[in-house]
Amino acid sequence: MHSPTSQPWLHQHGQQVQKFGTLRQFPLALPYEARLDSCQRLNHLLADTQMLYALYKKHHWLMRGPTFYSLHLLLDKHAGEQLKLIDSLAERVQTLGGVAVGDPRHAAQFTRVLRPPDGAEEVPAMLSRLLEAHETILTAAHDDAARAAGSGDDGTSDLIVSEVIRTGELQSWFLAEHLVDTPLVRTVQE
Repeated sequence: MHSPTSQPWLHQHGQQVQKFGTLRQFPLALPYEARLDSCQRLNHLLADTQMLYALYKKHHWLMRGPTFYSLHLLLDKHAGEQLKLIDSLAERVQTLGGVAVGDPRHAAQFTRVLRPPDGAEEVPAMLSRLLEAHETILTAAHDDAARAAGSGDDGTSDLIVSEVIRTGELQSWFLAEHLVDTPLVRTVQE
């Protein structure tokens, strides 16, 4: 018999108990095909959202210039909101019986979000890159929500509409307003 110890068992390795792309059967009153399609779509959204989160963090760190402080805070706030979406999307995949894309290297294989340069860009370019990533995600999300609703997967459709789309639209609005060419102060001439 093994005696109890407070020493952790390090370097543990186990067998894979569920392969990526497969489903476990849960009593969800949804057909297998609907759950499989939703899991595939959700995993693409999940990978895209992970990349968007990483872009927000990168650009948050690299902000410069007179709007540094406000944009630094805004991008960090948006990153936090994307992190919540990542968790919601991953939990929905798991709820449907799938395996969520969790490894960033795996997510990089699935994402539709374009990779940025490794270095720092000018602030307008970074904001524009974030807007393009949002548009990529929103385009897919609208289609994904409609497909999920059409297959009877109301839970997935609701998650995509109420969280992914609404958050993405609001964040896009906030970013786009920073790219408007409006003077900070207007002088009145008589």
